[in-house]
Amino acid sequence: MPSVTTRPIMDDTLLDATLLVAFDLGNTEWTLACTPALAAPPRVRTMPARDLPRLVNEFAAARRHFGLSPEAPIRTCYEAGRDGFWLHRALASHGILNVIVDSASIEGTRRARQAKTDRLDAAAFLRLLLRYHAGETRVWRVVRVPTVDEEDRRHPHRELLRLTREHTRSVNRLKGLLAGHGVRLTTLRHFPTQLPQLRQWDGTPLPPGVCARLATTWARLVLVHTQRKTLVSARQALLNSSTDPAVAIVRQLLELTGIGEVSAWLLAMEFFSWRRFKNRREVGALAGLAPIPRRSGDAKRDAGISKAGNGALRALAVELAWGWLRWQPKSALSAWYRRRYATGGARLRRIGIVALARRLLIALWRYVAQGQVPLGATLKT
Repeated sequence: MPSVTTRPIMDDTLLDATLLVAFDLGNTEWTLACTPALAAPPRVRTMPARDLPRLVNEFAAARRHFGLSPEAPIRTCYEAGRDGFWLHRALASHGILNVIVDSASIEGTRRARQAKTDRLDAAAFLRLLLRYHAGETRVWRVVRVPTVDEEDRRHPHRELLRLTREHTRSVNRLKGLLAGHGVRLTTLRHFPTQLPQLRQWDGTPLPPGVCARLATTWARLVLVHTQRKTLVSARQALLNSSTDPAVAIVRQLLELTGIGEVSAWLLAMEFFSWRRFKNRREVGALAGLAPIPRRSGDAKRDAGISKAGNGALRALAVELAWGWLRWQPKSALSAWYRRRYATGGARLRRIGIVALARRLLIALWRYVAQGQVPLGATLKT
């Protein structure tokens, strides 16, 4: 008699089980993989992206599919990405415990080629959630979710950084277009009035297509410059009058010689105002400045810094370290750098400045959290 494969009947012990759901978020579709915290085949479904009523219905259908009670708790997870934190807040409003996972911390196979689909990714993610729910917390790294106000504070300075980069690109584009026709201007201050009189290398006027592109680029540059000035003025007004604790951290950092307004805003809003560091190792790791040891048998070497944290903050820390040597020459950190690295070659000095950047971030964290001024550092009058 041929065997018949049937779906296993869930017993009464599943009535109080937890439904685990892993999301694979796309722009147009979401893939959900569901299973209770037992060895049950996952239920994988695809739904339209950002359709919250449909999502609630899928949760109810998954509970019925696995024989769970309608009030069974739900635990979910998804990777940090374009959708940000709104889905996390929406799930929390329904009483669902969600975790956002750092994509770079997810383990993967070392095979050169492997199958990859949304369905496979969701199922693999669900297996990791099962391990995490069982107590293996180091299976990935969980992203700390800021509040709405903490997230909103980061937009002004991020927009200012974006406008600054756009301003630089527009200036370089103008100079590049002119250089391509043998024209070099020492300043762009009077560019609109100079454009009709500009001549190529052979004395002929610039082609009309080039002139049109130059005019468009100049108009974009003027717009970006105006927007930058508006943001800087708004930021200065906040610095003068705001009672926000995050702005108070900016004022505190500005008291140190060698810390400017741009640096203070970035450090406060991205690092010190909403993150809670337990020790100095967490400070260095979040900036990607933690050393990575490589030990295997008799082979012992260092693989450099991890570069796993905030790239913009890491670049700022290195820039601050160079400025610290100039503006705080009598501090203990500057003395430590001169004693260990200043007498070496260019490569050793570059290695040393990264080490100084890590120590400086830790010193600034202690200064903000405990009011401990870096040893030997001077304050602005």
